[in-house]
Amino acid sequence: MELIRGIYNILPAHHGCVLTIGNFDGVHRGHAKVIAKLLAKAEQYKLPATVMLFEPQPQELFRGAEAPARLSLLRDKLLLLEELGVDRVICVNFNHKFANIDADEFVDQLLVKQLGIKYLVIGDDFCFGKNRRGDFDMLCRAGEQNGFAVDSTESFLIGDHRVSSTAVRNELAKGNLEQARRLLGHPFAISGKVAHGQKIGRTIGFPTANVALKRKVVPVRGVFAIKAWWQDSDIYEGVANIGFRPTVNGQRCQLEVHLFDFDGDIYGKQIEVELVAKIRDEQPFLSLDALKQQILKDVDEAKALFNNDAS
Repeated sequence: MELIRGIYNILPAHHGCVLTIGNFDGVHRGHAKVIAKLLAKAEQYKLPATVMLFEPQPQELFRGAEAPARLSLLRDKLLLLEELGVDRVICVNFNHKFANIDADEFVDQLLVKQLGIKYLVIGDDFCFGKNRRGDFDMLCRAGEQNGFAVDSTESFLIGDHRVSSTAVRNELAKGNLEQARRLLGHPFAISGKVAHGQKIGRTIGFPTANVALKRKVVPVRGVFAIKAWWQDSDIYEGVANIGFRPTVNGQRCQLEVHLFDFDGDIYGKQIEVELVAKIRDEQPFLSLDALKQQILKDVDEAKALFNNDAS
């Protein structure tokens, strides 16, 4: 899969594609349905299946810390989109300058002249351009004038419930990891580089891998049974805390992972952490010894859960 970073890196060779535009946060089952439609049209037109997404996500630019909790970082999105068979991703730097591009210019210069789109699949509530003047109807009119087809996405339902990034966030916030997995179509995982921490866990017998989350808002908080791996590694079971570590006066939200039966050095490695089940909410303890006693209980509960799953 080819990644184009920024609209200024779109080359003449990239002219001609079928396209969809969106955040694709979490790359859930609804997104997968859109991509499947895109791939079918790419085959029909004999053109690359192309996804345009934005970094940061528009709400993150406009609302900052009030933006919805992010499900996936760019790296995670790209891996999932590649698995679905996307040929090309255009990652647009979403800043105030881009947000203020006139809707007509967005269509004429970017979609028609630079990308030469032949087919566009988009949500019927999609708005774009300065003052969000561009919409689905405008794109349909532009398509008639410029020779590209416009199709709307349909909501993907499980039962009577629409699959959306918001729905996934809600389930994660409630600790319903199995339901979140049903909506996503894959496990919810967090990735990041292991960094040096305060090494407090090591002093109480529970060494942890510390991962900075690099998100303004985190969609999950608490203590979880997890599975973790990195390049060329086995899959390890363990427990993880996602939060601010109130017992040691933590100042930023981070992921701390304790792996069972592992004592190697993984500093600097990119680690993937799948959240399997929520054990409890994060809470402060009066002492490190009290924290240690609780972690012992968390480890026992996680191991029992994994043993039950294996039986």
